[in-house]
Amino acid sequence: MKNLVELYCDVDDFCKVFIPQWQKQLLEDGSRQRRRDSRMSMGEMMTVVIGFHMSHHRDFKNYYLGYVSCFYKKDFPKLLSYTRFLEVMPSLIVPMCAYFTSLKGKPTGIEFIDSTTLKVCHNIRIPRHKTFEGVAQRGKGTMGWFYGFKLHLIVNYKGEIVAAKVTTGNVHDTKPVEELAEGLTDKLYGDKGYLSNALKDNLFDKGVTLITTVRKNMKAKAMSLWDRAMLSKRFIIETINDQLKNISFIEHSRHRSINGFTLNLMAGLVAYCLKENKPSLNLTDVERNSMVID
Repeated sequence: MKNLVELYCDVDDFCKVFIPQWQKQLLEDGSRQRRRDSRMSMGEMMTVVIGFHMSHHRDFKNYYLGYVSCFYKKDFPKLLSYTRFLEVMPSLIVPMCAYFTSLKGKPTGIEFIDSTTLKVCHNIRIPRHKTFEGVAQRGKGTMGWFYGFKLHLIVNYKGEIVAAKVTTGNVHDTKPVEELAEGLTDKLYGDKGYLSNALKDNLFDKGVTLITTVRKNMKAKAMSLWDRAMLSKRFIIETINDQLKNISFIEHSRHRSINGFTLNLMAGLVAYCLKENKPSLNLTDVERNSMVID
């Protein structure tokens, strides 16, 4: 993992380009009437939030007061109080989304798609849950019913996130696929949850071949040895989902606002994108070329 100083250098380079353009747009379209700089720069605040998701801390308050304030005070001389930092955190959402977009991987012709649940509370607390009332929805995943959202991901064979989208928990996995697949080429591998002839035809018209496993009550489909091998490698995206939840910490049930949920998710995705050692299939050029021949 990068330390906070190294991380800050990366984030600050991005902010020097993005923030002036973003602030200019806000002033021109009337979204903001005046520009007032915070004591901490946007790059410094983004660094602190991303650093939390790259650490092994599970409580932001303890991380901020017990780690950043103690060990990095000299590197962040204008560090805000914890209460004030919480107040300005929603202003980081747009820059964080833009930063994530700049870090996403490029399509390689070998992509994998999957979704994972983002629970916002335990099932027994659903009737009295207020924070996401009217926003989150009940859905059913491989582990049963849940209340919250779904994160839909497309990743390449290098373990890089190519596309991401959040939906409510009751949205079927096939619904956001066409939007996510914009710009993809060649093969897209998914599980049986993506079985849909209409979806397959629509993607094929856009130059993307959707290849899925079949249900137990269906006849086996004829497919190349390469496609069978790649379907057996779908564990790569399941591993990424696991790391996003257990290392980047994109899921927890202590959110107090939709803004907090959004920033937590985006910062977790950014933290994963900045990982040096991502899960990958380590395919050689010879193996990739065999896909065309096969």
